[in-house]
Amino acid sequence: QVRLVESGGGLVQPGGSLRLSCVTSGNIFSNYHMGWFRQAPGKEREFVAVIRWRDGVTYYADSAKGRFTISRDNAKNTVYLQMNRLLPEDTAVYCCAAAQGQFGIPTRAMEYDYWGQGTQVTVSS
Repeated sequence: QVRLVESGGGLVQPGGSLRLSCVTSGNIFSNYHMGWFRQAPGKEREFVAVIRWRDGVTYYADSAKGRFTISRDNAKNTVYLQMNRLLPEDTAVYCCAAAQGQFGIPTRAMEYDYWGQGTQVTVSS
């Protein structure tokens, strides 16, 4: 059974940092690209970042570039999202997701096969 479980969310002041983790199980960590999405209240889910399984290539939404870093630890079946210089507009539920494939860089939610439940990130003073 495939499971993705996020952790690391919380309340942080503007300018602060958080590191989100997503632990996977069910033998999907290889052969799957791992992505992070977020959804703020009243807004649509949006892509944040992705890391490709084959070569570790990463890709970020413009809102995340220069502030967020996605990485993966294959030995731990875990993907991370390091978020620095957080802004109030980063407040959202953050979900990790897995997309099967060898090539390309999936940025659309419909390209992903498995999803976690999400972790709340609140940026507020």
